Amino acid sequence: MRRIVVAGLATLFSVSAFAADPGFLKPSEMFDPAHFLPPPPEEGSPRALAELAETKKLMAEATPAQRAAAASDSDNENGTIFAVVLGPAWDLSKLPATAKLINEVTGSEGPFSDIAKTEFHRKRPWVVDASIQTCAPHKPSQDMASYPSGHATVGYGMGVVLATLMPSHAQAILGRSELFAENRLVCGFHFRSDIIAGQQFGTIMAIRLMQIPQFQSDMAAAKTELQAAHLAP
Repeated sequence: MRRIVVAGLATLFSVSAFAADPGFLKPSEMFDPAHFLPPPPEEGSPRALAELAETKKLMAEATPAQRAAAASDSDNENGTIFAVVLGPAWDLSKLPATAKLINEVTGSEGPFSDIAKTEFHRKRPWVVDASIQTCAPHKPSQDMASYPSGHATVGYGMGVVLATLMPSHAQAILGRSELFAENRLVCGFHFRSDIIAGQQFGTIMAIRLMQIPQFQSDMAAAKTELQAAHLAP
């Protein structure tokens, strides 16, 4: 799978780059996505056609189990996705501080991604090729919201924060974030560059959140909770 090098983002998004803010990300605080994300491939270009071919190939080659997993991920855009790699100790009903932290990440993603989706206005795979049948239902309002992938954004946003809290599980956590994002191709919802942009954007979002004092306080509470559950050192 293609991976994005994110080294240096922490420096790029240092505290000095933003005004002090005790709250969480709000639409008024968003930056112009075009400053940090390249535009998607132009429709009909060789790269766009190659991406369409890749999505169709992955969909055609997916096993029933892979397609079911992709459909499940489509419906579960939350912290429960990490249970498969963290085991039974990852029970968010018993980890309220951690659940609160994850909700803060997922709650920030919507408006964060919407700005980018509105700016780039990329057609979804099923609009480009009417033969594509997604593994889960979709709405007409999603037709022009392919870039970047919101699922990839929130998957990596959660993953980066959780990997920071649980460094001994970082590889497994980020591997799950990657699979969560890749499943959007299997499901027929996105193109490759949508996924890559989501990884970049989710990492940016996580870095920005982790600079906010209130979020840092909530991270400390979650870390104490995760240590008691033997999930964090």
